[in-house]
Amino acid sequence: MNTITRSVSTIFKGALKAFRTFPASIGCAIAFAVVTLVRIQLDWPQQEAYNLLLNSLHWSFALGAIFSLAVITAEQSRLNRASAFLLANLLGVAAAAVTFLALYYFGGTQPAWANYTVVSSLAAARVGAVMLVSLIAFVILAGYPKDSSGFTPSFFMTHKAFFIALIYGAVIMLGASGVARAVQSLLYRDMSSKVYGYIGTLAGFLTFTIFIGYFPDFRKGADDAHREVAQKKPRFIEVLFVSIMIPIVLALTVVLLIWAGKTALGGMQASFVLLSAIAASYTIGGLWLQAMVSGHDSKLAGLYQRVYPIASLVILVFEAWAVINQLQNTGLKTTEYFFILIWIVAAAGAVLLLVVKSKAHQIIALLTCFLAVVSVMPVLGYQALPVTSQVTRLQNLLVSQNMLREGVITPATAEPEESVRVAITDATNYLAYAQDAKLPGWFDKTLAQSNVFKAKFGFEQTWAAGEGNGTTPGQYIGTYLYLPAGAVNISGYRWAVSFQNEYKNEQGSVTVSGDRGTYTIDWTAPGGWTIPSLKLSLDDRVILEQSLKDYIDALSEKYPPGQSGSTAAALEDMSLRVETQEAAVLLVFSNVEFSVDTSSDTFNYWVVLKGLYLRENP
Repeated sequence: MNTITRSVSTIFKGALKAFRTFPASIGCAIAFAVVTLVRIQLDWPQQEAYNLLLNSLHWSFALGAIFSLAVITAEQSRLNRASAFLLANLLGVAAAAVTFLALYYFGGTQPAWANYTVVSSLAAARVGAVMLVSLIAFVILAGYPKDSSGFTPSFFMTHKAFFIALIYGAVIMLGASGVARAVQSLLYRDMSSKVYGYIGTLAGFLTFTIFIGYFPDFRKGADDAHREVAQKKPRFIEVLFVSIMIPIVLALTVVLLIWAGKTALGGMQASFVLLSAIAASYTIGGLWLQAMVSGHDSKLAGLYQRVYPIASLVILVFEAWAVINQLQNTGLKTTEYFFILIWIVAAAGAVLLLVVKSKAHQIIALLTCFLAVVSVMPVLGYQALPVTSQVTRLQNLLVSQNMLREGVITPATAEPEESVRVAITDATNYLAYAQDAKLPGWFDKTLAQSNVFKAKFGFEQTWAAGEGNGTTPGQYIGTYLYLPAGAVNISGYRWAVSFQNEYKNEQGSVTVSGDRGTYTIDWTAPGGWTIPSLKLSLDDRVILEQSLKDYIDALSEKYPPGQSGSTAAALEDMSLRVETQEAAVLLVFSNVEFSVDTSSDTFNYWVVLKGLYLRENP
């Protein structure tokens, strides 16, 4: 018991020490928590006008906390001077301030689906890249001096600090939430549910302080005995890595080697998306495990350290074949872009592990930082380069069919062959849904809509075999309809009913007093696999219970599921009239979506009710 008490006491003493050791990081974390508390206090409609401001503050304080951690560690481990310590903290605060100004004034965008401004995905990705680089820099800097640490011990120490903090934070969160729940149940039933959000925010802040407080004293010349404890792997962790995780990765290696042999004999057959997911897991997981077991003297760890780099190079050859085939078929897209980056890390990592062995891990980390920065650059980034590739691809296709003349798209005089139609459809849909992309003047994002596509190009959207008909396992196909702007004739209806579904989990109940009695209208549209339904009661008697299954089935026949974008539907298709002897109801929908996962035959429905109108029959 005394040992446990001392361990817990040490953890919380370290958390208190973090306020003195990393003041800028703690300050940014406090500011992040305050912004979170403000967002919890404000209901969503109140937040809309401040969405960009609050998101910018969140991103900037998060970056400030991590960046400060790196620069303060750099100062402590290399200089350890009071003036330099102050400068390091000021740099952290300045980084947060500059990030906020950049996001708030230059990083905003207003998506088509919202009437408020948000931080663009590219701006958020750039902040995320800086945070990743800062975190890796911290790990490298925390591994100094080399004689008592190094990259891999520091890498493990960071993981250890994270999971210890996570466990303590989870216990704090669950315990405090349990007390709040008891207060709500026994003493104050009207307690706001926002209390749990406040508790979660404070628990998250304490978790962060425990995380950075766990690290040893990084000051130059300090000999902190806690460093050895923090870098030491517990016995159960060694068992987890060596006896469980290494056999799993070796088994996946065997599977991929068999796939490589099968591919060499029978050609490339695996789905590229599936292959990229498996390859990313194998590469990132394999390199991560190499760092975790570095220095282990067990036979299994030694076998893994010898086998993984060689097997990885063999597998990477066939992965390169796969990505080259994909580039030839569809051009460069976001998936292919990140696959190539991961391939570069994996190939370089395998070669470095063979050549410089344990010294390779820090070089791999630095390469990861470099590629993370490249991925968000203006010309070479994950957004710009694929868009440029697809614009060039689409332009060449249209020019080859005489469909692009002097910067204007003209319909095809004769229907192109299927492969050309498929390629035009694919490139058009990619560009139409690319966020914040710089597109040429001749391209209109509404081209993704089926009716606009046909009017502009002169033929229907065409998908590769298995893409638009649900024959390929693992494909999501669906119908996405929306009601365009316009007026709805509601003459003859007495009441307009609103459920405010977005705040009631898509389930609402409204009562209306009429001449015949009190009507209760229940609208249920939970989304997912459940089909929406309507129930109308007069006093205590159900007079109408209507599922939307027949309505959706009729829409499915008129608008077959595919992989095209949203389609503007006529009012008669986006409305439903139902009537009983006592009353009549008109439902008008703003969006109707239904899709199927062909790998499991799982259906999903999403119906947004724009308005419900009710009248009593005479």
